[in-house]
Amino acid sequence: MGGEIVYAEEEGKKEVRNEGEVEEEKMVAAHRKYTAAGGGFPPAMKVVVVGYALTSKKIKSFLQPKFERLARNKGIRFVAIDQSRPLSDQGPFDIVLHKLSGKEWRRGLEDYRNAHPEVTVLDPPDAIQQVHNRQSMLQDVADLNLSDPYGKVGVPKQLVIKKDPSAIPGAVNMAGLRLPIVAKPLVAKSHELSLAYDEISLQKLEPPLVLQEFINHVRRFSLPDVSKRELSKNAGVYRFPRVSCAAASADEADLDPCVAELPPRPLLERLARELRRRLGLRLFNLDIIREHGTQDHYYVIDINYFPGYGKLPEYEHIFTDFLLSLAQSK
Repeated sequence: MGGEIVYAEEEGKKEVRNEGEVEEEKMVAAHRKYTAAGGGFPPAMKVVVVGYALTSKKIKSFLQPKFERLARNKGIRFVAIDQSRPLSDQGPFDIVLHKLSGKEWRRGLEDYRNAHPEVTVLDPPDAIQQVHNRQSMLQDVADLNLSDPYGKVGVPKQLVIKKDPSAIPGAVNMAGLRLPIVAKPLVAKSHELSLAYDEISLQKLEPPLVLQEFINHVRRFSLPDVSKRELSKNAGVYRFPRVSCAAASADEADLDPCVAELPPRPLLERLARELRRRLGLRLFNLDIIREHGTQDHYYVIDINYFPGYGKLPEYEHIFTDFLLSLAQSK
């Protein structure tokens, strides 16, 4: 931790690993030992085997003891996937649940999917890659151009910058984007956001990134809006706090609950249904805002793959029912 390096030598070879990787291996090994013990399932119960490949952070937040107990009572067994062995040599699995990156992992998982079409993979690596790249992330929302009696859903104007910060002001002008501009990393592995107020500050941004036109919106727990007065007096680059650290309720954020209300449920359900079909994903959520001064004009500003379900009330029941429904549909 804290930048320390751990050395491991084997057969004359020196391997350099950071301590976080070692801790992750220990946690996965502990879960593997626990799940290998199995047991606890009545003989007549059809057991749904879920192989998982998750980071240590995701294991801690998602595979909580209460969740695992409920899953076991419903006939679901979680088994840690050994990333050092071919996936086809493990199992058998009914479902593979994963959130790992890296070309080697994606290639191995695609080979496994082709060889085992009877196994549900949550989710297909290629589909995940589409929402990990902010250049393509919102394209399906834009193509959908959803509009019904409950509201209209769109995306902000955006521009991809891959290099040369000095060229950003000219590119912004050519694209017709108005200041202020929201800047996000091109690869969606970070929730960091920056707000650039003027042309000079645009040159301080660090590509590769996506620039989005700022939509002044009804205030959210995680993302404040900007008044005309603030626009006139601010300059430079303002970095927002991490979205995932936002308050969980209107009370915690000191907001009027009426201000923080969700979009109409029928609109959200139709949007989620359409995007699930177009994206080919099941585990995702949306960052959606309502434009200030409107009652029904919404913008999707981000799509997050396999978000923090541990923060969702009663997620244990929702997710176990979801896994069982997948197994029954096969």
